[in-house]
Amino acid sequence: MNRGGGGGGAGGAPGPTAAASAAAVQRQKSLLQRVDADINGIVDNFSHMVNLSRVNDPPFRNSQEALQMEMRAARVVQAADSLLKLVSELKQTAIFLNFASLNEHVEQRMAEFNQQAERTDRLLEKIGEQAAASLKELESHYYSSVLRTKQLEE
Repeated sequence: MNRGGGGGGAGGAPGPTAAASAAAVQRQKSLLQRVDADINGIVDNFSHMVNLSRVNDPPFRNSQEALQMEMRAARVVQAADSLLKLVSELKQTAIFLNFASLNEHVEQRMAEFNQQAERTDRLLEKIGEQAAASLKELESHYYSSVLRTKQLEE
């Protein structure tokens, strides 16, 4: 794991979280490219459907155009379905990216709190040593004070 006592960070090699994050970003880019392709397909097919919607006199021409319109409509539906699936995948990718960054943030905060706990322990140790030294000094003053020796004599 990457939780050594030494300093990680800029000098260290990227860990598994960084690799996963990079892979997720790459996946998100490819999904966005697919979204653009699906949207372009919907727009192209819809514009072709609008162009084919003219009314012509020959019946053969109308049936041929109707068949083309059905084909274009099927392509629009297919692209829309693909787009819905891509939106779902993008949501999942965004959620997983947020979890990865959230985990990194939690690990960073844990490291900060561990450092703060170490500083606090050192400070408490120093305060304890100072209190012990002060107590020793006070005891020596008390036992050698004039008031105490007078009380013992009486």
